[in-house]
Amino acid sequence: MPELPEVEALAGYLRQRAVGRRVDRLEVAAISALKTYDPAPTEVAGRAVVDARRHGKFLDVVVEGDLHLVVHLARAGWLHYREAFSSGTPLRPGKGPIALRVRLDDGSGFDLTEAGTQKKLAAYLVTDLAAVPGVAKLGPDALTADLPTFAERLRSRRGQVKGVLTDQSVLSGVGNAYSDEILHAAKLSPFAITDRLTDEQLATLHAAVRQILGDAVERSVGQRAAELKGEKRSGLKVHARTGLPCPVCGDTVREVSFADSSLQYCPTCQTGGKPLADRRLSKLVR
Repeated sequence: MPELPEVEALAGYLRQRAVGRRVDRLEVAAISALKTYDPAPTEVAGRAVVDARRHGKFLDVVVEGDLHLVVHLARAGWLHYREAFSSGTPLRPGKGPIALRVRLDDGSGFDLTEAGTQKKLAAYLVTDLAAVPGVAKLGPDALTADLPTFAERLRSRRGQVKGVLTDQSVLSGVGNAYSDEILHAAKLSPFAITDRLTDEQLATLHAAVRQILGDAVERSVGQRAAELKGEKRSGLKVHARTGLPCPVCGDTVREVSFADSSLQYCPTCQTGGKPLADRRLSKLVR
């Protein structure tokens, strides 16, 4: 799933490449992906792209007239920029990976695609960002929240720190992959309970959020959209590295699996050497 650093990089790439160009047309291939009907997709035709922004994990393409094409890429969505399209024929609704296509007046543009069968990519064409439910509920941005705000937000929601850290209404921008990396850097168990964290642990966690996300943004911004997934994988120390040695201590990276997701961690770095039980609603093996 694209998280804060990748969406920030995509917004930066669009600012560099698309801002100043006029939209030729917005084509919708996956009817279920576009969650709004007013304004109509035809409303963006002829309007210039004036900005590209990030709100948590949402990408916001702004066009003249204060119209916003807001996209949540979900787990399997991505943006593919095309310098030229092979055909000028409009897309037809179908079962392919392309959900939406934005054609620009210089012949370039971008496709919003989604792999797999779980079609959860969501796009909204709005004049008011508050009309996008996910954006309206976002908590403070994880990369910019200061320590008092960060601590207050985490303590406001009692639960396992992994789940609270990825709750977009608590803090926005952190997903499954970077939460694993952040907790590893902070030397915290993913199942530590938020209201039991000490002031020192919260300060360490806040610093890890800034470090992990800041480093990832620095590596990602300036990269082409096609390069971002590889860049993300290259910087991971525990996430998606089950069975490999921890680059910090050499212990084997372990995994806890759930119904539709998993997390990775290092026992030596994060849980005092104790493995976490690999079952739903896992708890530390005592």
